[in-house]
Amino acid sequence: MVRKPVFAALVVVAGLNLAGAPVVKISKSVTIHATPAAVEEKARDFNALNTWHPAVAKDEIVATSNNQPGAERKLTLDNGGTVDEKLLSFDDAHHRFSYAIVGGVLPVSDYSSTFRIAPVGKDSAWVTWSGTFKRKDSGARPAADASATTAMYRGMRAGSLPALR
Repeated sequence: MVRKPVFAALVVVAGLNLAGAPVVKISKSVTIHATPAAVEEKARDFNALNTWHPAVAKDEIVATSNNQPGAERKLTLDNGGTVDEKLLSFDDAHHRFSYAIVGGVLPVSDYSSTFRIAPVGKDSAWVTWSGTFKRKDSGARPAADASATTAMYRGMRAGSLPALR
């Protein structure tokens, strides 16, 4: 009789530890002095992140068709690590797309991101790259690199968005 309540308490505590990692929200916006159409053409090619993101050496579609919701890509980073991502949606009317990380070397979980492009006149675009994630280490004492992961994402976005020019 005592075993069931003890087991239930252990399950609840274990679940709290998994849910305990806070959701981190990051967003970076820049004005790019290029036509919104040119920025959108370059940014929304799901198979071409390596053409403008300095940390990505290779980008290859591994499931379904490029630029179709459900497409999956494998990114090979400059350091040789890989990141697997899935395209969730394209919203042509609002000039945005969303994707999620589904595997790889980055120390994150529950990662999703949205990329938006808004015209600012005929020769400029306002680009916003926002996302949310949890640290992969969801324990009460996170690994030392938990805050470094957030800084890494902020730095990657700050360093890569201007490359869309």
